[in-house]
Amino acid sequence: MDSQQAERLLESAEVEIQPVVRRIADIALSNQKKVLEAFWHERVTATDMNGSTGYGLDDSGRDKLEQIYAQVFGGEAALVRPQIVSGTHAIRLGLFGALRPGNHMVFATGAPYDTLESVVGIRPAPGSLAEWGVTYTIVDLKEDGSLDIGRILEAMEPQTTVVMFQRSRGYSARPALGIETLRQAFAHIHSAKSDVRLLVDNCYGEFVENQEPTDVGADLLMGSLIKNPGGGICTTGGYVVGRKDLVDSAAACLTAPGVGREAGPTHDFLRSLYQGLYLAPHVVKQALMGSVLAANAFQRCGLTCSPSWEAPRADLILAVDLPGREELLQFCRAVQSSAPVDAFVTPEPAPMAGYANEVVMAAGTFVQGASLELSADAPLRPPYTAFLQGGLTYEHVRIALHRILQELHRL
Repeated sequence: MDSQQAERLLESAEVEIQPVVRRIADIALSNQKKVLEAFWHERVTATDMNGSTGYGLDDSGRDKLEQIYAQVFGGEAALVRPQIVSGTHAIRLGLFGALRPGNHMVFATGAPYDTLESVVGIRPAPGSLAEWGVTYTIVDLKEDGSLDIGRILEAMEPQTTVVMFQRSRGYSARPALGIETLRQAFAHIHSAKSDVRLLVDNCYGEFVENQEPTDVGADLLMGSLIKNPGGGICTTGGYVVGRKDLVDSAAACLTAPGVGREAGPTHDFLRSLYQGLYLAPHVVKQALMGSVLAANAFQRCGLTCSPSWEAPRADLILAVDLPGREELLQFCRAVQSSAPVDAFVTPEPAPMAGYANEVVMAAGTFVQGASLELSADAPLRPPYTAFLQGGLTYEHVRIALHRILQELHRL
């Protein structure tokens, strides 16, 4: 495919996706209003962004930001800190806050994401939940990728304290979980065991729909600020939102028992944390529009994509099935060559902390590992699927797709 053919394909795709784009824009408008109303309610001022040093005591700007997150995400309280280094770290805080030695947990969405295996103790590692004597049951999804509610309920024991959900697909073929799917699952589980705690890994899902899992019954959400809620400008951080007692327990794990949310300096981070949240609904819209265009274009070229271009979205990730290892590497290299940073670098598979397989990552990003920026990655294992996500601007995604389409046809 030459440049003119790629351009014609994209122009045709843009026309076809317009009904989906309008739906995405309506969701973004609703979410932007929700964020602004939280800012107005908390009376944000310029001095709230000054930050703190040392212990971080009496940091009113930090405390106000956490109140805003609680309001936006429908929780009683929130922990939003630059000291949370990743989504995995945020999930670890949530799990250790909600579980105690001897408890049992159920993974309702199949095997947990690779980096959580060491947290749980599926792969032995110092400091895992297994060292606490926490046991777990993994409930596989049905063949169609839906939740198996019957088996989830059967897996719960008297000692079951947590049922854990991963909203995004991660490195799997199953679809992301939409809010309505979660609402129904939560209702079934709470009707069977009212005191069980429902935790959700919300990475890649924030602001994709009109509601968040805490709006429909989740007890705790965890996520990363270098993904959706950081709006593309947060350089680090994570959040935990939900029930106050569980947020307080997570905060005690982050700092120390008796200290909790009272300490934690914010230095110069608060301005980007506030502004990132403000920008997030719009930037998520840009990424989703780019994802829909990509799915349409790749499907026109005979590639299988999940979700398909016309399907509703529940996260940012687009899975693109490729014929083999070399095609997967070429796809990721084309994404890298379209990046604003390190476009000249050739991604190579390599071991990565927390992953069982070698991983190839195309991420020419302003913030290391920031997957709200246009990036693609994949574990080097069959089936050879590239996971494409992000895009701070729709225009960047479109330009990148023009190059990717030409590269794929050279194979």
